[in-house]
Amino acid sequence: MKFHKSAALGILAAAVLGSGLAAAPTATAADAMGTAPACVKRDVIKHRKYVKVTNNCREAMHLKVVIDWGSDSPCLTYQPGEQWEWNWGRGSYGKVVTC
Repeated sequence: MKFHKSAALGILAAAVLGSGLAAAPTATAADAMGTAPACVKRDVIKHRKYVKVTNNCREAMHLKVVIDWGSDSPCLTYQPGEQWEWNWGRGSYGKVVTC
């Protein structure tokens, strides 16, 4: 009888794992970030690898510049009306995201 119980548990575990219920992938930090709203202005000069970002929103925003295949800016808090510039060496401009 003991053999049948462990065999049944093995079959049940295989069924659960096969159905995808057991080990669902977890969300990454990048998935949690969304593109910054339209009130965040972006002035991008791709050939100079330069972007100027202005927070035209009514509230403070936590933002960062994402560079595809390169180094992103840090995630910092920007008050309404505040602007900053980001230059990068490798990669290309991706987007500005909330963080």
